[in-house]
Amino acid sequence: MRVEVQRLAEGLWRWTAHHEEWDHEVGCVYVETDDAIVLVDPLVPAGPAQAERFWHHLENDMARAAVPAHVVVCVHWHARSAREVVARTGARLWCSRRGRAAIVRRAGEPTDLFDPGDALPGGVRPYPSGRGPEVLLWLEHHRTLVAADVLLGAPLRLCPPSWLPAGRTHATVRAALAPLLDLPVERILTSHGEPVLEGGAGALAALLRG
Repeated sequence: MRVEVQRLAEGLWRWTAHHEEWDHEVGCVYVETDDAIVLVDPLVPAGPAQAERFWHHLENDMARAAVPAHVVVCVHWHARSAREVVARTGARLWCSRRGRAAIVRRAGEPTDLFDPGDALPGGVRPYPSGRGPEVLLWLEHHRTLVAADVLLGAPLRLCPPSWLPAGRTHATVRAALAPLLDLPVERILTSHGEPVLEGGAGALAALLRG
């Protein structure tokens, strides 16, 4: 399977890799700032050659940047290769306090827990999704919103109702996501489907305000 890598801005990259369990391509994010490297929901590509290329570039980037590395998991379904990345690179593992138990089963014990609104390394701030412990991540330095499952791309839309916890509806999700409308969003990087690379605030407003 081919790995697609996009450089979106200085210090901001998105790559896609084939998720064998889902049998689809999924998006992952690499963020580099002056004080941190942050990998969001990372998935190491399948296949020895692609995996080796991935590790070569990641380890070179980490050596060059010489700043602490962190893995942030938005929801337990996206633990993906978090355990492997943490074990190989020594990165810290972050997840939502509410989602800890599920993350432990898939990626091991997190080194750091957070609640929505907390300040994370690299200018990252988590926001509630309306889907239980899942969070969206606001990358302040890049005016970019990173979504796990609650937002899908091509075009930007809410996840299917079947993906919502019992008692949740699209209306309750829209209400939970309303604080995002106050952010100067330029991009929305979705894990599933094509990302929104410009006009993110308008696309989000159109979606949440119906």
